[in-house]
Amino acid sequence: MDFDWSTPFPEGVISFLDTDLYKLTMQCAVFKYYPHVPVTYAFTNRTPEKKLSRKAFAWLCEQISKLGNISLSDDELRFLQTHCKYLSPAYLDFLKEFRLKPREQLVPTFQPVGEDTGAEDELGDIHIEIRGKWVDTILYEIPLLALTSEAYFKFMDRDWNYDGQEDKAYGKGIQLLEAGCIFSEFGTRRRRDYHTQALVFRGLVKASKDAEKRGLPGKLSGTSNVHLAMRFNLPPVGTVAHEWFMGIAAITNDYESATEEALRRWVGCFGEGVLGIALTDTFGTPSFLRAFSKPVRYLPDTPNIPQADESKQPTSPSRSYAEAFAGVRQDSGDPAEFVKIMREFYESQGIKDKKTIVFSDSLNIEKCIEYKRVSEAQGFQPTFGVGTFLTNDFTQLTTGKKSVPLNIVIKISSADGNPAIKISDNIGKNTGDQAKVDEVKKVLGYVEKSWEGGDETSRWGKE
Repeated sequence: MDFDWSTPFPEGVISFLDTDLYKLTMQCAVFKYYPHVPVTYAFTNRTPEKKLSRKAFAWLCEQISKLGNISLSDDELRFLQTHCKYLSPAYLDFLKEFRLKPREQLVPTFQPVGEDTGAEDELGDIHIEIRGKWVDTILYEIPLLALTSEAYFKFMDRDWNYDGQEDKAYGKGIQLLEAGCIFSEFGTRRRRDYHTQALVFRGLVKASKDAEKRGLPGKLSGTSNVHLAMRFNLPPVGTVAHEWFMGIAAITNDYESATEEALRRWVGCFGEGVLGIALTDTFGTPSFLRAFSKPVRYLPDTPNIPQADESKQPTSPSRSYAEAFAGVRQDSGDPAEFVKIMREFYESQGIKDKKTIVFSDSLNIEKCIEYKRVSEAQGFQPTFGVGTFLTNDFTQLTTGKKSVPLNIVIKISSADGNPAIKISDNIGKNTGDQAKVDEVKKVLGYVEKSWEGGDETSRWGKE
């Protein structure tokens, strides 16, 4: 169904589907393989100059408590059953009865800057502690990030309005479609609010329809936001997050084989050729490629794998993960260098199939067009997951200057009592216990990299 403009959507987050698709697919895989593993998550504000007032924090806490009221509706269940057939019936039965328990699982705190006066307008830093079973807490990340951004722009930076957001998104969409880009909207986590994201996606859908009439070469492939996908009657799109690799590495505490184990269990949950875009940079792309080149080792209950005989043992594969997966996602480091590395890798493996590269690192129109040119020159099919540039692109009404988004992240910080870390292809995106980061870099032979476009404190500008 199309977006219903007669009933404005409430503030905050009121649906499990108001999240990125990969949170549901990862929860499905965690439900299958790691249902009892305890985890913690860490909140990081990479733009620490952007603080909340005590009043904004109180609103945020109120919205967090409301997350405990969410349940999956019958319409939402039917949508997932129809459009996300890779989600197992057992998982959907679990999700139907699932509830978040923020009073037990979350501890939000406010640390005033300077003397604690208790005043509503007092500024401070926020921290959100998350702990519980992985399967029970995995859905918090996106709502908490979206709510924190909403709180900031509801109480702190109020010099903006919604005027022109749909038209702006339409214009961006047309430019991307004229350039032949295949792209999707990835902007839930750092959006200004749900209404902004809905306006933006409506503009993109209009652009897509007009582009089709005009015969433009590009394509809007959808949105990662499952709730918006349902409202616009489109399949949601998504890949996989660093969290899957980070969690498994922490559980096994074997960083030399963790990436292969993560790939193996992803295929084990969904089968070959399903959700087949692999994220390369969790522990650095070179380490990932060593695992990617190995033959797939099927788990006994992998979907869609023919059985060898009555013993029900899986057939012995000859295909590597690199052959089995449709492509990879680039999320840190120099994109042009990444394209070169992937071309050399596929050639060294004798892989002739045309593979996809999904770019998702702080994109705008110019970057999409440039990365398309570079990728196609090397024989790849590029696609683009465009996020904050679409869902949090505003100018201040009084000054005309850019209203800069927050750069906030929530990452898994431990699993089964062990620290969880991320290294990435850019030092600015290192995450987690520094001693563990240093240890893993040494174990994996990681070569430190920096990139001039990788300053995480000014990804979308400075005020």
